[in-house]
Amino acid sequence: MIALHFEGIFIGKKVVITGAAGIFGTWIAQAFASQGAKLILSDIRDKELRAMKEDPLLKDAELLFHTTDLAQEASIVELAEFVEQKWSSADILINNAGIYQRHKLLEMSVEDWNTSIGVNVTAPFLLTQLLAQQMIKDGKPGSIINISSGAALSNQIGGGHYSTGKAALSMLTRSFALELAPYQIRVNAVAPGFAPGSEVSELSEDYVANMLTQIPLGRTSGPQDAPTAILYLCSEAASFITGSTLTVDGGRTAGTFKSPKPQAGKQA
Repeated sequence: MIALHFEGIFIGKKVVITGAAGIFGTWIAQAFASQGAKLILSDIRDKELRAMKEDPLLKDAELLFHTTDLAQEASIVELAEFVEQKWSSADILINNAGIYQRHKLLEMSVEDWNTSIGVNVTAPFLLTQLLAQQMIKDGKPGSIINISSGAALSNQIGGGHYSTGKAALSMLTRSFALELAPYQIRVNAVAPGFAPGSEVSELSEDYVANMLTQIPLGRTSGPQDAPTAILYLCSEAASFITGSTLTVDGGRTAGTFKSPKPQAGKQA
């Protein structure tokens, strides 16, 4: 059970979450559901998406589902139209969906590059644009959260496309924050920590063990870590915060954690 307390401020709030069937998407959905929010859950994996209604932590929530291919503009527009049809406008948008496949840049096809940038940058751009227009039309304030990553700050071989996309998402967050501020729509980002268990990107035990050595606080991200930060940024407690990225990664991106082994001194 997720124990989060925000004094009923999310009761009846209308929240759209992309990538909802993934590990972070599920945790975010559970967090908002525990606070009484209404949810539109979006994912490309229809079977996994619909199965979320069987989740014990979501069984009492008001849920709607939309199978969305975020690599396709028409599908994103359909999601926005679905939101307008059901609610007129949302109160909160969580651009959580992302795609990460290992490709060295020297070997990467233009198609794979475009898919990565499309899902990780273009989709949040277009969905934010469309849902913000609905909020403005209804004259309501709102909150938009982009799910970023430590990859926006630190690159690795095989992930250049992903890091480029997340770095672009950080600037997109700030850019929308500026343009939407006059309408009292706040735009922020949360960069979660490492969480094994994704059904999309399977990780070996050795990989997980190595990642743990890089996290100063000594554990992986859990179901309350990033969702708590997201709820905070969407709450009135954060009413003066926009254009910011809140990193929730156990200190992984703070700097080098493990000191290199000293080399044996050379005898003169």
